[in-house]
Amino acid sequence: MYIAQAYNYLHDWWRYFVVGLLVVFIATQIGSLPLIAALMIKILGEGGDMSAIEDPAVMLNVLESNLTFFLMLLSFAVGLLALYLVVKYLHKQPWITLTTSRKKTDWGRVWFGFGLIAVITIITTLLDYNMSPDNYIIQFDLVPFLILAVIGIVLVPLQTSFEEYFFRGYFMQGLGVLAGNRWVPLLVTSFLFGIMHIANPEVDKIGYIILVYYIGTGLFLGIITLMDEGLELALGFHAGNNLVGALLITADWTVFQTHSIFKDIAEPTVGFMAVVPVFVIYPLLIFIMAKRYKWTNWNEKLFGKVLKPLPEALETIAK
Repeated sequence: MYIAQAYNYLHDWWRYFVVGLLVVFIATQIGSLPLIAALMIKILGEGGDMSAIEDPAVMLNVLESNLTFFLMLLSFAVGLLALYLVVKYLHKQPWITLTTSRKKTDWGRVWFGFGLIAVITIITTLLDYNMSPDNYIIQFDLVPFLILAVIGIVLVPLQTSFEEYFFRGYFMQGLGVLAGNRWVPLLVTSFLFGIMHIANPEVDKIGYIILVYYIGTGLFLGIITLMDEGLELALGFHAGNNLVGALLITADWTVFQTHSIFKDIAEPTVGFMAVVPVFVIYPLLIFIMAKRYKWTNWNEKLFGKVLKPLPEALETIAK
């Protein structure tokens, strides 16, 4: 039902193609203008060379970290606004139908997804710190941390919501009605979500094998979206993962350089970064969610056909 809702609105293939390119352009080009302007003012004001920002690792350290964090997240907020407007005016589709198949957003599901990953992140980080304290530096500084917290609480949910609505919402529905099935949008959006992170500093540090984590995360978020017939769990999980991560721990090789509580100074390993989350933690989370929300009919929901609803069903969706 979640994917099939798109049938009730303008769903020509060219709309998804045009909107996809437009939203990506607005988010990455127009949305990044404040960051580029701030970098230019800083570098040129100090007589530096603008070619330095071609290296992401260098660019992330030009400005104060809270300012960089704010300006990076701002581009996603711009992208989310652009997506909202084109869905509303180009597809004539209500935002709620991109969020869920339920009559209204289930905030209980959002908070459950958020809390689940937040608790796991905090516990695993503290356990690792207690087992290997030499791998961490405690860098807690109250004022910068509070500024980071305000920025994170306001903008991280917008950043993660943009990614969820764009991939698991907009393109999951678009590819679903175009392909007529569920497995094509599940696999394609998971792959695209992973490839989107290919320019992250983590890839340079660890290698392309880390894409297993990003694609695996996309697959996990796609599975819980299809099984739950809505984005709520994915929205909560993604926001919890990024926000708690930004506040709790950072490293010199991560995309977000923050005034977090801990700084990881150990060399990252593929097993810890990719294998454990994708093949251990995510299956466990799916099991917990499936039990709580009593998911059934797995084969149909993940691999079944997406059928155009009958006219009377479309009228029900419209209401």
